[in-house]
Amino acid sequence: MPARNLSMTKDAALIAEMAPLIADLAADGQGAVALAGSRGKGRSDAQSDYDFRVYAHAYRGPDIRATDQWTRFEAAMVAWQARGIRMDGVWMRRYQGVQRDLDAWIGGTAVPKTFEWTIWGYHLPTDLASQRIICDPEGIVGEWRRQLAIYPEALRASVLTQYWDVLKYWAADYHYASKVIRHDLVFLVGLTGKLANAILQVVFALNRVYYPGDGWNLPMAADLERLPADFIGRMRAILEPGSGPDAWQRQRSELIAMIADLEVLIAA
Repeated sequence: MPARNLSMTKDAALIAEMAPLIADLAADGQGAVALAGSRGKGRSDAQSDYDFRVYAHAYRGPDIRATDQWTRFEAAMVAWQARGIRMDGVWMRRYQGVQRDLDAWIGGTAVPKTFEWTIWGYHLPTDLASQRIICDPEGIVGEWRRQLAIYPEALRASVLTQYWDVLKYWAADYHYASKVIRHDLVFLVGLTGKLANAILQVVFALNRVYYPGDGWNLPMAADLERLPADFIGRMRAILEPGSGPDAWQRQRSELIAMIADLEVLIAA
C-alpha cells in the first residue's frame, strides 16, 4: 500500500476513535469536534501532530479530569501516542466565548490572545477558517466558517493599520541603526522576528487571506497574488542573514527596502 494511503487510513482510524470520545467531554455528550493546526490546513508532514478542538455549551465536571469521560479519552490518546502518533490533547472551548471573540475580530478588533504555545498570539479567524470539521451537531462551527468565508473589511483595515504602524516606525527609528552598529544580538534577533511577522501580517491582509498562524507562513505566502517582487527569496535572505561582518546591516537594509515596496502595494 502506498505511504499516502497508509497515512490516510491511520488518520481516518484515529479520528473515528477519538472524535466520539472528545465529543463526550461536553456536558450533553454532543460537543462539536474539529481538527486544527497543520492537519486542518492540509499542510501536514511527518512532524505534524493532531490538534483537536471541541466546542460545547458546557463541559462535564466540575473537574472534568476526574470524570470517566476524560479517563476514556486520555487512555485512548496515550494508546495512540504509544503507536507514534503525536496528539496535542484537546482544547475545550465554549460556544459563547468563541462567538464573543469572533464578533470582535469581524468587527475589526484584531487582538491576538497570548498563550505559551504560540509565538505571535492566537488568531481566532485563522484557527476557525482552517479547521476541518469532524462533527458539528448544532451547525455552530459551520456557521462560524460561513461568517469567515469572505474576509471582513473591518478586520483587514485593522490588521493593516496595526502592523503597518510597526513597520513604518522601525524603518525610520535610529535605535535600530545603533543596535546594528553595536551588534546587540538579542535585540536584533527579537526585532527581526517582530518585523518579519508584521510583514507577513500585512501581505496576507492585503490579499484578503487569513494569516496562517505560527507555521507554514512563507509556503502559504508564496500562493498569494499581490506580493513585492521576489518576496519569498528576499524574506529568506532577511531571516538567514549569514555571519559576515555586514550581515546585520545588510539585513536592516533589506528589511527597509521590503517595507518601502509594501508601502507601494498598500498605496495601490
